Amino acid sequence: MTTLSPAFHGKFMRLLHDLPDDPEIAGLNESKDKHMKAKTILWVALAAGLLAGCASEKSEQTKQARLGAKAKIAKVDAEKSALAQVPNGTVKEAEIEKEHGKLIWSFDLTVPDSKDIKEVAVDALTGQVVSVETETAEQEAKEKD
Repeated sequence: MTTLSPAFHGKFMRLLHDLPDDPEIAGLNESKDKHMKAKTILWVALAAGLLAGCASEKSEQTKQARLGAKAKIAKVDAEKSALAQVPNGTVKEAEIEKEHGKLIWSFDLTVPDSKDIKEVAVDALTGQVVSVETETAEQEAKEKD
Protein backbone atom coordinates (compact mmCIF):
# COMPACT_ATOMS: atom_id res chain seq x y z
CA MET A 1 0.00 0.00 0.00
CA THR A 2 1.25 3.48 -0.79
CA THR A 3 1.92 5.83 2.07
CA LEU A 4 1.52 9.55 1.84
CA SER A 5 4.41 11.79 2.69
CA PRO A 6 4.07 13.01 6.28
CA ALA A 7 3.92 16.62 5.10
CA PHE A 8 1.09 15.96 2.60
CA HIS A 9 -0.80 13.78 5.07
CA GLY A 10 -0.52 16.43 7.81
CA LYS A 11 -1.72 19.24 5.55
CA PHE A 12 -4.59 17.15 4.21
CA MET A 13 -5.76 16.07 7.65
CA ARG A 14 -5.54 19.65 9.03
CA LEU A 15 -7.55 20.89 6.06
CA LEU A 16 -10.11 18.14 6.51
CA HIS A 17 -10.45 18.60 10.27
CA ASP A 18 -10.47 22.38 10.07
CA LEU A 19 -13.73 22.24 8.14
CA PRO A 20 -16.37 22.76 10.84
CA ASP A 21 -19.33 20.42 11.16
CA ASP A 22 -21.72 23.29 11.85
CA PRO A 23 -21.11 26.28 9.56
CA GLU A 24 -23.33 28.59 11.63
CA ILE A 25 -21.39 27.96 14.84
CA ALA A 26 -18.14 28.52 13.00
CA GLY A 27 -19.40 31.86 11.71
CA LEU A 28 -19.34 30.74 8.09
CA ASN A 29 -21.81 32.20 5.64
CA GLU A 30 -21.93 29.17 3.36
CA SER A 31 -24.62 26.55 3.55
CA LYS A 32 -24.22 23.15 5.11
CA ASP A 33 -24.62 21.62 1.61
CA LYS A 34 -21.56 23.51 0.35
CA HIS A 35 -19.66 22.44 3.43
CA MET A 36 -20.53 18.75 2.87
CA LYS A 37 -19.59 19.05 -0.81
CA ALA A 38 -16.18 20.41 0.18
CA LYS A 39 -15.57 17.49 2.53
CA THR A 40 -16.76 15.03 -0.13
CA ILE A 41 -14.42 16.55 -2.72
CA LEU A 42 -11.49 16.24 -0.30
CA TRP A 43 -12.28 12.59 0.43
CA VAL A 44 -12.66 11.78 -3.28
CA ALA A 45 -9.33 13.48 -4.02
CA LEU A 46 -7.62 11.48 -1.28
CA ALA A 47 -9.12 8.21 -2.51
CA ALA A 48 -8.09 8.94 -6.11
CA GLY A 49 -4.54 9.71 -5.00
CA LEU A 50 -4.30 6.51 -2.98
CA LEU A 51 -5.67 4.40 -5.84
CA ALA A 52 -3.21 5.93 -8.29
CA GLY A 53 -0.37 5.32 -5.85
CA CYS A 54 -1.39 1.69 -5.34
CA ALA A 55 -1.49 1.08 -9.09
CA SER A 56 1.93 2.66 -9.50
CA GLU A 57 3.38 0.60 -6.63
CA LYS A 58 1.96 -2.63 -8.05
CA SER A 59 3.45 -1.80 -11.44
CA GLU A 60 6.88 -1.24 -9.83
CA GLN A 61 6.59 -4.52 -7.90
CA THR A 62 5.73 -6.35 -11.11
CA LYS A 63 8.71 -4.79 -12.87
CA GLN A 64 11.03 -5.75 -9.99
CA ALA A 65 9.72 -9.34 -10.02
CA ARG A 66 10.14 -9.61 -13.80
CA LEU A 67 13.71 -8.32 -13.69
CA GLY A 68 14.53 -10.40 -10.59
CA ALA A 69 13.50 -13.56 -12.45
CA LYS A 70 16.17 -12.80 -15.06
CA ALA A 71 18.96 -12.41 -12.49
CA LYS A 72 21.49 -15.21 -12.10
CA ILE A 73 22.87 -13.69 -8.89
CA ALA A 74 20.55 -13.69 -5.88
CA LYS A 75 19.84 -10.37 -4.21
CA VAL A 76 21.35 -11.57 -0.92
CA ASP A 77 24.62 -12.50 -2.66
CA ALA A 78 24.76 -9.20 -4.53
CA GLU A 79 24.10 -7.40 -1.25
CA LYS A 80 27.10 -9.13 0.36
CA SER A 81 29.31 -7.93 -2.52
CA ALA A 82 27.97 -4.38 -2.17
CA LEU A 83 28.51 -4.31 1.60
CA ALA A 84 32.09 -5.56 1.12
CA GLN A 85 32.76 -2.36 -0.87
CA VAL A 86 31.54 -0.03 1.91
CA PRO A 87 32.92 -0.82 5.38
CA ASN A 88 30.29 -0.29 8.11
CA GLY A 89 27.64 0.34 5.43
CA THR A 90 23.95 -0.39 5.93
CA VAL A 91 21.52 -1.03 3.08
CA LYS A 92 19.03 1.82 2.87
CA GLU A 93 17.42 0.79 -0.41
CA ALA A 94 17.88 -1.94 -3.01
CA GLU A 95 16.43 -2.60 -6.42
CA ILE A 96 17.11 -4.48 -9.61
CA GLU A 97 17.17 -2.43 -12.80
CA LYS A 98 18.45 -2.19 -16.34
CA GLU A 99 21.21 0.39 -16.50
CA HIS A 100 23.29 1.04 -19.62
CA GLY A 101 22.03 -2.24 -21.09
CA LYS A 102 23.08 -4.29 -18.05
CA LEU A 103 20.87 -5.96 -15.49
CA ILE A 104 22.16 -4.75 -12.12
CA TRP A 105 21.36 -4.89 -8.45
CA SER A 106 21.60 -1.32 -7.16
CA PHE A 107 22.18 -0.71 -3.45
CA ASP A 108 22.05 2.62 -1.64
CA LEU A 109 24.18 2.30 1.48
CA THR A 110 24.43 4.64 4.44
CA VAL A 111 27.64 5.04 6.41
CA PRO A 112 27.82 6.10 10.06
CA ASP A 113 28.85 9.74 10.60
CA SER A 114 28.10 10.67 6.96
CA LYS A 115 25.09 12.16 5.22
CA ASP A 116 26.34 10.87 1.87
CA ILE A 117 24.98 7.74 0.23
CA LYS A 118 27.22 5.13 -1.37
CA GLU A 119 25.54 3.64 -4.42
CA VAL A 120 26.94 0.24 -5.36
CA ALA A 121 25.93 -1.49 -8.59
CA VAL A 122 26.42 -5.26 -8.88
CA ASP A 123 25.97 -7.08 -12.19
CA ALA A 124 22.97 -9.39 -11.70
CA LEU A 125 24.32 -11.92 -14.20
CA THR A 126 27.98 -12.17 -13.16
CA GLY A 127 28.08 -10.86 -9.57
CA GLN A 128 30.85 -8.40 -10.42
CA VAL A 129 30.76 -4.95 -8.80
CA VAL A 130 30.14 -2.56 -11.68
CA SER A 131 30.45 0.76 -9.86
CA VAL A 132 30.71 2.46 -6.49
CA GLU A 133 29.58 6.08 -6.40
CA THR A 134 29.10 8.64 -3.64
CA GLU A 135 25.96 10.77 -3.72
CA THR A 136 25.29 13.74 -1.50
CA ALA A 137 21.93 14.06 0.23
CA GLU A 138 20.99 16.74 -2.33
CA GLN A 139 21.87 14.48 -5.28
CA GLU A 140 19.87 11.64 -3.72
CA ALA A 141 16.83 13.91 -3.33
CA LYS A 142 17.06 15.03 -6.97
CA GLU A 143 17.31 11.40 -8.10
CA LYS A 144 14.10 10.56 -6.22
CA ASP A 145 12.24 13.33 -8.06
